[in-house]
Amino acid sequence: MITAHHPRVARRQLGMATRHQLVEAGVPDGAITSRTRPGGPWQRLLPRVYLLQTGPPDPRQRALSAVLYAAEPASDPLTGDTAALTGGAALALLGIREAPYDPADVLIRAPRRLTATAGVRPLATSRWPGTITVSGIPSTRPVRAASDFASRADHPDRIRSVLAHVVQAGWCHPRDLHAELRAARLLTRPAVRAAAAELLAGVRSFAEAQARDALTATDLPTPLWNARLRTPDGTFLATPDAYWPDEGVALEIDSAEYHYTRDSWHATLRRRLRLEAHGVLVVSATPSMIRDTPTEVLAALRAFLALAAARPTPPTAVARGHHQLPLPF
Repeated sequence: MITAHHPRVARRQLGMATRHQLVEAGVPDGAITSRTRPGGPWQRLLPRVYLLQTGPPDPRQRALSAVLYAAEPASDPLTGDTAALTGGAALALLGIREAPYDPADVLIRAPRRLTATAGVRPLATSRWPGTITVSGIPSTRPVRAASDFASRADHPDRIRSVLAHVVQAGWCHPRDLHAELRAARLLTRPAVRAAAAELLAGVRSFAEAQARDALTATDLPTPLWNARLRTPDGTFLATPDAYWPDEGVALEIDSAEYHYTRDSWHATLRRRLRLEAHGVLVVSATPSMIRDTPTEVLAALRAFLALAAARPTPPTAVARGHHQLPLPF
């Protein structure tokens, strides 16, 4: 007979329960087996983890099922004391683009070991972090999730893009991310070290990182990245992607993804008008132009920088309170 404890467990856990929880609630092993047969009312998502409903699981249920699988059987899995979602799956819950839900990386406490299974990669650690709850799922904080993602990602561009999105979204400061990557001994990996250096320099997107690569290969002066520009009286103007303060030239990388609506497009045009009204020459480009035809963008920048250097009147926009962060390695 199913006790009243069983539905309470399922409600707390997005309609799921472990075999240990079901047995503790008085559900016989035979009932679990019969209910999870093909066509039955329950589904076995992972070893010892069951979805107590018909229909496919959603991404949140998939993510929590990984934590239920990895948590110690007698523990409360929702506390995050014995298992916590991390890596790409934890970042995907926060809305980080390009962060993969699958496979789900789950931290467990060393020296405990757990066999990986379909879609779940246990990661034993002696550096147990503080945990948070995201959409009902115990997870590591974004800075640790980003570090754990970088530890298992292979493609340099994916590492750059995901780490940039984590910082750009405000989930962590680049200094804190750098410290976490250093503590995890990941800065010995060239791709991770390069991504961390870009973020410390002010880069906040993959397109900006590609622009920085293109600029580094030229003799053009080094710009400030994401500097906050103000008028002489302190009024905020804009934060261009790259800015050359001595010449008053800005590079704006505008993706069509953010200009689907008329209001978004008008906001971009108003920002450009504010900059130009204060003497800033603006070069506009799309991420695809940075990627596919960087020489055209560089030629426009070179022409504007030369033009600005010959202007008798300097721009009135000021990059106040901005400094490039040093590389602490």
